[in-house]
Amino acid sequence: MEAVNKMKISFLSLPENESFARVAVSAFAVQLNPTLDILADIKTAVSEAVTNAIVHGYQGTEGMVDVEAQMHRNGLLQIIVSDKGCGIGDVEMAMQPFFTTQPEKERSGMGFSVMQTFMDRVEVHSQPGDGTKVLMEKKLIVS
Repeated sequence: MEAVNKMKISFLSLPENESFARVAVSAFAVQLNPTLDILADIKTAVSEAVTNAIVHGYQGTEGMVDVEAQMHRNGLLQIIVSDKGCGIGDVEMAMQPFFTTQPEKERSGMGFSVMQTFMDRVEVHSQPGDGTKVLMEKKLIVS
């Protein structure tokens, strides 16, 4: 399926850049004329994915976070958030509700669950030492 429009941004793994990513993707998605509720869902999912990259992927170190988005003729919006951080050893376990690698920092462990709730599809690809890629999809127009 060929994209009719694409965007890509990269930024340092600083917490303040999470809101930048959320706004950039939502501004891109507006072209498909989503409802405000759907736009809020997209913003929330992007926020969770970017926060995971910053907090868990880089664990206080500095690195780059990439956010890509593509829209397709059928109204499908695809978003990829990736990092070159520490990676995830057990993706299946990490996607379980309440799982966190940082319980001492009072993390809820709900990031992936939130993404799955607000998006139509979420896939996570990761290897220890090789970073993480989160693919999310949302159908915005019924064809």
